[in-house]
Amino acid sequence: MTHKVCSPECSKLYVEKENAREERRFVKARKLAIKPRSAYLKEAKTTLHAYIRARDEGKCCISCLTPLIKSGAVGGDFDAGHFRSVGSAKHMEFVEENIHGQCKRCNNYLAGNAIAYRIGLITRYGLPFVEAIETDNTQRKLTIADFEAMKIEYKQKIKSLIAAKQGA
Repeated sequence: MTHKVCSPECSKLYVEKENAREERRFVKARKLAIKPRSAYLKEAKTTLHAYIRARDEGKCCISCLTPLIKSGAVGGDFDAGHFRSVGSAKHMEFVEENIHGQCKRCNNYLAGNAIAYRIGLITRYGLPFVEAIETDNTQRKLTIADFEAMKIEYKQKIKSLIAAKQGA
């Protein structure tokens, strides 16, 4: 049957529904079109840091060896701290190897506790790993598409980590 409506009244309802559906599509497309780059950056950063916290939960703070345990505290229990700070090395902001679980004391009150952080990295991964991070000056110009892909990738990694922890 090729008819979509059965009567003039039904036709009127059908047109109203289609118009409403089209309006919703337009509004959604418009919202995406005006979403600033910074919003995509923030979403990707939030997802990456959530992954770092999930990955390093149960380990020790990279700087002071305080156990990183999830207790449900307001603002999170520990941070995703950068070895090379985002202020001095913006290109390292989204490099996973540069970010590790760090207690709030070291990250916030001791300004990253850089010397102890370096010692912790050497202990955990070895000197060549640390030197590779310290000498990495590759410029990374991330696009909105990169941020969206990163967000999807880290959400999937979080799901995998959670599944692995529940299966273990």
